[in-house]
Amino acid sequence: MAARRLAARPVLLTRLHTVSRSQNTANVTGVDTYKYIPGGPILPGTVNDATTFPPPSKSHGSHHWAFERLLSAALIPLTASTFALSATPYPVLDGLLAVSLVIHSHIGFDSMLVDYVHERKFPVTGPIAKWGLRAATLSVLVGVYQFNTTDIGLTELIMKVWHA
Repeated sequence: MAARRLAARPVLLTRLHTVSRSQNTANVTGVDTYKYIPGGPILPGTVNDATTFPPPSKSHGSHHWAFERLLSAALIPLTASTFALSATPYPVLDGLLAVSLVIHSHIGFDSMLVDYVHERKFPVTGPIAKWGLRAATLSVLVGVYQFNTTDIGLTELIMKVWHA
């Protein structure tokens, strides 16, 4: 069985990758004919196209990076101070912690979407996922605000669950 697969494979590869030297084109079975480019076929209009780069700037991405790191570092003392002090007399700390956690989560999920669901590769799914994340973040912010103002608050909820 394995010998049959190995024997059939070179025939399949030679049939799929035949190159006509006289016309300088690559003929692939079932696909239109494209100009032959040494190193492999590069199909126009796909993720193989070269990306356009913005003009160089020393501080373009550094603001985002610095904000993400400062927010992550600020969450440690903010969380400790919110739980050390009771959230009831300090609702500002409770609200600040809740908003910081939501923004921190949004940045993380947005980085995941930028890395794995890029708009060039997924022209329909990419924007839908990005706007879905924005809508989810906005709805979570509204929910956290409602929970902190009309109910016991995030810190009190975590304390009750922790001691339950």
